[in-house]
Amino acid sequence: MLETAPFRLPAAPGESDLVAKYFRALGDPTRLRLLGLLRREGELSVGELVRRLGVSQPNASNHLACLRWCGFVQARRQHRTVHYRIADPRVEELLELAHALLADNEEHVAACCHVDETNA
Repeated sequence: MLETAPFRLPAAPGESDLVAKYFRALGDPTRLRLLGLLRREGELSVGELVRRLGVSQPNASNHLACLRWCGFVQARRQHRTVHYRIADPRVEELLELAHALLADNEEHVAACCHVDETNA
């Protein structure tokens, strides 16, 4: 099962490894934009998410699968359409807290050279 996971972990990951992996799911701008839309709008179809973000359907579906796998979103199928929503109110609280912390540290985060896209 570890072979098919999007991130490689030690055979017996420690809690800090799992928490780091959990936060890596939030480390992608497209996934954060998806969560932001769902947070503001509630449940949206994949087609609506694709249209609003301006990304391809396969790209959006790949990111949504990651978010679903990690428990950030839930999916509901209605005929041929799949709708997504935030899975747990704590996800919304986590996003609100992140935005509040960023408001206090935005310049430092922008200038940080230790965390960038190549290290994610």
